[in-house]
Amino acid sequence: MAITVKMIKELRDSTSMGINDCKKALEQTEGDFDAAVKILREKGAAVAAKRASKEANEGMVASIVADDGKAAGMIEVNCETDFVTRNEDFQAFVEELRQDALNHESDKMAEGVADKVEAKVASIGEKIQLRRNVKWTVEGTGSIATYIHMGGKVGVLLELGFEKEETAASPVYQELAKDLTLHVAAAAPQYLTRDEVPAELLEEEMDIARKQLEGKPENIMEGILKGKANKFYSLICFIEQGFVKEDKQSITQLLEEKGKEIGDTITVKRYIRYQLGA
Repeated sequence: MAITVKMIKELRDSTSMGINDCKKALEQTEGDFDAAVKILREKGAAVAAKRASKEANEGMVASIVADDGKAAGMIEVNCETDFVTRNEDFQAFVEELRQDALNHESDKMAEGVADKVEAKVASIGEKIQLRRNVKWTVEGTGSIATYIHMGGKVGVLLELGFEKEETAASPVYQELAKDLTLHVAAAAPQYLTRDEVPAELLEEEMDIARKQLEGKPENIMEGILKGKANKFYSLICFIEQGFVKEDKQSITQLLEEKGKEIGDTITVKRYIRYQLGA
């Protein structure tokens, strides 16, 4: 049976395998489409298994927010080399997964798209993995904003709460949400508030400070330690950090300022920051 270009194209569209692989599979099966698909899937599984031990630290972070701002998803897709990251086929695959991200709960997407990933490994010839995903849904009044930095090297999701539904449409609010996602990308806060900081982490910091202050009177040391603790919190806690665009203003002060301007109370509910390979 003659193998036509149309047959090869249909098989390639169905399996994402290379043109030569599709042609060989059709020749091997004398034009039997289903049998050729089976051969290519087996080949894909073999390629995936061969690449499984490879390191995959390159890739892209991507995110999607629902039109109403009430749901969002973010994914990290890894590959082995930066060369593949720039490959249009890989980028299109990441876009396909991004569009599907709202259909999968947090940390559950990898198993749901395993067959697609395996086929793409065979097509591209390099290890690819969906390393992690997160899905958020707003409860109550609020919205989610996102920011992708450096072409997919860093991604941020941020959920803000407010009291008036109309706040979401305010240009001031939208600019604030954008600025806060930029801040998270740049400042990489470790915790939202000081209440989340583990006691042992603070104690380690205070132990270092006490050693530096040995010999000072107790009453003086107490005040200095309190100041050092506040400084420590301002470095690692999101709402206490200095705003990246104006470091003399804390995030808490920025929220209060913009809330007064809008006529609403705005709070940070949660945030997450993905850094590629981290």
